[in-house]
Amino acid sequence: MNYTIFHSLNIRSSASKVYEAITDPKHLVNWWPLKCSGVPIVGQAYNFYFSSEYDWYGMVILANESEAFHIKMMDSDEDWKPTSFGFDLVDDGVKVQVDFWHTGWQDCNRHFKVTSFCWAVLLNGLKNYVEKGEIIAFEDRA
Repeated sequence: MNYTIFHSLNIRSSASKVYEAITDPKHLVNWWPLKCSGVPIVGQAYNFYFSSEYDWYGMVILANESEAFHIKMMDSDEDWKPTSFGFDLVDDGVKVQVDFWHTGWQDCNRHFKVTSFCWAVLLNGLKNYVEKGEIIAFEDRA
């Protein structure tokens, strides 16, 4: 069986600003990993560094400017390794609807449930970062 995490939220901003916040490492580190590198080009690798134990890599599988950004995990823990996650953006001129998904989970285990909660908290951090410029210290993130 395959399990998927879904979240949807609205961010009062432009799609280009949200896209930058989810693809540019200098912005990603303000709401998700401690360190990050990568470029939003299909086939390119991203490094999501949370600690020496959680130094993960994913490959860009879709990057449509201001519309969508998808990653397939390549090197991570066993639960995340078969997964992909993505952000699909719809801009109505006032706000951007962000439809987030994280699919490919093999089990609805504790790690799946914790990750779902963490994504909800992190996506709220993304919203507050883009709308208000708020940065939560890494150690205080989900």
